[in-house]
Amino acid sequence: MKKQVVIIGGGASGLTAAIWAARSGAEATVIEHMDRVGKKLLSTGNGRCNLTNSRLDGTCYHCQDPEFPMKVIGQFGWKDTLRWFASMGVLCKIRMETYYYPVSDQASAILDTLRLECSRLGVEICTGCAPQKIRYERKKGRTVFFITTDQGLIQGDSLILACGSKAAPSSGSDGSGYALAKALGHRVIKPLPALVQLRCQGNHYRQLAGIRADVRLALYIEGEKAGEDKGELQLTDYGISGIPVFQLSHLAARALDEKKKVRMKIDFLPFMDMEETRLFLRQRFLDFGDRMGEDILTGVVNKKLALVLLKQAQIRPDEPAGEVSRRQRELLLKGLKKYEALVSSVNPFANAQVCSGGVDTAEVDPRTMGSKLVPELYLAGELLDVDGICGGYNLQWAWSSGKVAGSQAAQWTGPQVRQPGEGQRTGPYTEQAGKGGCGERRIDGASPHRHARQVPENRKAKGGGRP
Repeated sequence: MKKQVVIIGGGASGLTAAIWAARSGAEATVIEHMDRVGKKLLSTGNGRCNLTNSRLDGTCYHCQDPEFPMKVIGQFGWKDTLRWFASMGVLCKIRMETYYYPVSDQASAILDTLRLECSRLGVEICTGCAPQKIRYERKKGRTVFFITTDQGLIQGDSLILACGSKAAPSSGSDGSGYALAKALGHRVIKPLPALVQLRCQGNHYRQLAGIRADVRLALYIEGEKAGEDKGELQLTDYGISGIPVFQLSHLAARALDEKKKVRMKIDFLPFMDMEETRLFLRQRFLDFGDRMGEDILTGVVNKKLALVLLKQAQIRPDEPAGEVSRRQRELLLKGLKKYEALVSSVNPFANAQVCSGGVDTAEVDPRTMGSKLVPELYLAGELLDVDGICGGYNLQWAWSSGKVAGSQAAQWTGPQVRQPGEGQRTGPYTEQAGKGGCGERRIDGASPHRHARQVPENRKAKGGGRP
């Protein structure tokens, strides 16, 4: 007798959980409220899909329990991920020594591969099907879940919540999973945008918009250094962006939510220390004393940035460089090495790649991804209070948590005697049921064929159809 595993959420972690549940002998059903699965996956890695990263340790993840992510990933790491995708026909390549992508450079190829594997394994995918309420009962030592959707009732022996976060809501991550988890008794740490741009005070950012520069960043919260990173900074008309900004944004978001003062200090010449830069500026003003102030930094930093820094240093554009005082040079030095951006807010969830916060991992067993509160309930992916840095780490979390949850949910842990009518879908799943749908299954369990279901035209394949 096969176990009935229901997965809510058709993203990276949900599809992974479904595949591993089916591979482990269960009958898996995915409920996805969007009209297609994996929409967010298509935008990962700028459409190229950075699958994983071989530089993988606890510092790559943020969680209130810092050991939790690696306890899960240790069961299914980056090498396992590459072997898994290879087994499904995906060839991968490496960039920048540790970053892995499909050779095709197409995120759509990864989604297609997951869909094809779901179809091969007979995973049922119900698109356009929105969960509304979940309840469960314990019968003879077993758990039975009843998921009420806008298309009827679905039952299962195990339930996996892989609903995603609130980041990038246009892809389907609307935060509805938090309400489902709360209704089942789980605590949710307030979700905030992460891997997101920072908005800063000051009108001069409009003048700097479009500038890119290799910098070192240091984030200060209430005057105390909270983190640092380096890489390409992107200046926008509202503030700062780029990967090093993203890496620190979760700290800024949490501090701002707590009404704390947040500043970002930017070093525009990270290849020189403070004293080297001081000597460099003194010599430069000596060598080019006949130039006007507006030209003294030509060839050093972007012209638009130079004009802003000169203004902050009280150096007039038409002032001869030879007449600039030592005090003015010190102010210019501070602007080049310790430019301060006062952060006023983070961009909204619509601009965020992931969320900081989510279901408290203290209530989840990292060995199984099982709930400590509800028997046979499992959680995976972004719904949990785990977010990674840029570089394939959030997808690795999806693969790892989905694999563990799916494999474990497929295992029988209680009596296996099914009561009459248990584990069968009882809703009116017909071709006329609405957008998407799961097809019709006989309630008495005597279906002549597991896949003898009416399937709407827009999803001929049991894997959900092409997105």
